[in-house]
Amino acid sequence: MKILGCVAFLLLLGVIVCQNNRQNNAKTGGKSTKQTPGAESVQSSTEVDLAPRSTAPAGSSRDRGIGNRGAAGATAGTSAGATAGAAGAGSTRQQTEEMRLHFLKNTQVTCNDGTAAGFYLKEFRGSRRWLLFLEGGWCCYSRETCDFRYQNMPRLMSSSLWPQTKRGSGILSSQAEENPHWHNANIVFIPYCSSDVWSGTGPAPSPPPRPRGREKEKDRNANTTEYTFMGSLIIREVIKDLIPKGIKQAKVVMLAGSSAGGTGVLLNIDRVASQLEQMGAEAQVRGLVDSGWFLESKQQRSPNCPATVSCSPEDAIKIGLRLWSGVVPERCRQLYKKGEDWQCFFGHKLYSTMTSPLFVVQWLFDEEQLRVENIYMGSQRMSQEQWQYIQNLGRELKTSLSDVTAVFAPSCLSHTMLTKSNWITFQVKGTSLPRALQCWDKNLEATRNNRTPARGCPFHLVDTCQWPQCNPTCPALVDQTTQQELTLLQMLVAMGLDLQSLGIDPQEDADSLVSMVSNGG
Repeated sequence: MKILGCVAFLLLLGVIVCQNNRQNNAKTGGKSTKQTPGAESVQSSTEVDLAPRSTAPAGSSRDRGIGNRGAAGATAGTSAGATAGAAGAGSTRQQTEEMRLHFLKNTQVTCNDGTAAGFYLKEFRGSRRWLLFLEGGWCCYSRETCDFRYQNMPRLMSSSLWPQTKRGSGILSSQAEENPHWHNANIVFIPYCSSDVWSGTGPAPSPPPRPRGREKEKDRNANTTEYTFMGSLIIREVIKDLIPKGIKQAKVVMLAGSSAGGTGVLLNIDRVASQLEQMGAEAQVRGLVDSGWFLESKQQRSPNCPATVSCSPEDAIKIGLRLWSGVVPERCRQLYKKGEDWQCFFGHKLYSTMTSPLFVVQWLFDEEQLRVENIYMGSQRMSQEQWQYIQNLGRELKTSLSDVTAVFAPSCLSHTMLTKSNWITFQVKGTSLPRALQCWDKNLEATRNNRTPARGCPFHLVDTCQWPQCNPTCPALVDQTTQQELTLLQMLVAMGLDLQSLGIDPQEDADSLVSMVSNGG
């Protein structure tokens, strides 16, 4: 009996050990989805900048509006390790965060070089909210500027280098801690490959040549391509392709964009609302414009605009509209005589004609607006006239936004906000941008349902302090030579300004200047 008892004990112990081993293996199996070297070899060529940078002059490898280069955020790619370990917790999270590339079903609507246009989609099952985001990247408006763009920034004119997946950041993130109000929406990122500020409807004069294989790579830069400009048509086709995904059942559709994408929202929001209404959708269509609310340039330039560096944004748009077969909202177009419809690209002239609700996000001292005037903060000496222009810019932008119902405008030097992973840290009068968007959302819902809007939930937020960087939550200003962060006082000294002529004593007024900055907003 003793022997039988020992045998039974040993068998029981063996069963317990095997169960423990299976549990341990299951645990380690969930963590064993490490990516093999090269698993993320397909990566997005873009990254989000978390701090403002001075921009290079026009004609360099960085053109206007590329401050948000890579609006979809950080790395992207199909990971072999993540696919193999899809059952693991880490890879499951990766799959839910990723947006996947879909090419348009209508193959006649293309990027500049004739390659297929498309969009990235991350579905959130059961959600009736949709966020469609237009990427930025300025434009090209002549054969010379388009050839330069194609050679140096092919990603903005062709889909041939697009990765299969992207992971969003900021308002495109699917993580609640980074994106508290929109993480559980269906998110659509529409890459910018039409170079027309999302206004074009023009096909190429003839079918463009398409390189075949790596041996033909030089052909892509051979200046032989006839470009197409179909930005507005791309948006239309994306909406069509989202019908099987459920956009007709949407409760809210938000068309958002940064920089040139923000201007694209202004130009297309009412058209998108009309398209969805004709399809039978009952969604409320809203617009969210990030750093796309520009003012006209003050610089006098050659009326013939012979070279890239001499073209103002107005001249570029005037010329480009003809090249792109560009369209502007009909109600705005009717305000201007023929040839003057370029004015509808400026939000302060277009806003009063719009019917869709609009939220404007705009730094009061936008780096791209300053770059148009050849002012690069933190990287050059500055004249008194330039400093005066900067101060006037803040005042003029505030004036232009005074009649806009929903605004978030910090008194900072930067460009683009929505897709920065730290976007929740920026505040105006103690309110963050995600909170302001939520307040706007609640207000629209209350109005739609004939209810009284909630009090104490602001969404018209414009800084009251007058100086750039006077808001304590501003992105840090970085010296482009040393890469060191600068205080406001250091910035002014570095730019060579005569502080006493500005009414500032570096010794006596340092404390009051710090106090002004810390109490900004």
